[in-house]
Amino acid sequence: MEDPEVPTEHLHEHIHEAAHESHDKWSMLVAISTAFMAAFAALSSLMAGHQSNEALITQIKASDQWSYYNAKGIKAEVADAVTKINYSKAAADTASTASATARKAKLKEDQAQIQEKAEKLEKESEEHLAKDVTLARAVTFFQIAISISAISILSKKRSLWYISLALFAAGIFQFVMGLL
Repeated sequence: MEDPEVPTEHLHEHIHEAAHESHDKWSMLVAISTAFMAAFAALSSLMAGHQSNEALITQIKASDQWSYYNAKGIKAEVADAVTKINYSKAAADTASTASATARKAKLKEDQAQIQEKAEKLEKESEEHLAKDVTLARAVTFFQIAISISAISILSKKRSLWYISLALFAAGIFQFVMGLL
């Protein structure tokens, strides 16, 4: 899975230039808040990528467990076939029949444990994916907040900056939810 991109470098430079040109307190606040937005966007993007990778790795481990589960199932069926062949022969060796039956029971028991582990890994993978989605949503809020902040400083409209702060707060909320 791909990491969400955060193309904020040019916006950050634009805001920084505008803040230095006007030398007023509000422009500096916009520049500083936008820098924080960009930092959180980068951090969220990094963490979303990590969660995505962890989900993929965990899903591969779950798939490996399911393959192992199927292999045990095939071995159990072979053991069952051996038991039936030995049972049907007139000169069946009861010791080998009992051994094959015990082996089949052991394989079925192993299968149950493997199934439990595979299902646990699948659940863990889903949790990582859910965190990835939440952190990617945080990145989106941060990017939109940065864009609106840039527009606010270029157009000198404080109301747009307040909107960007609200979106930044929504991004922070998503960021925290992605950590939990």
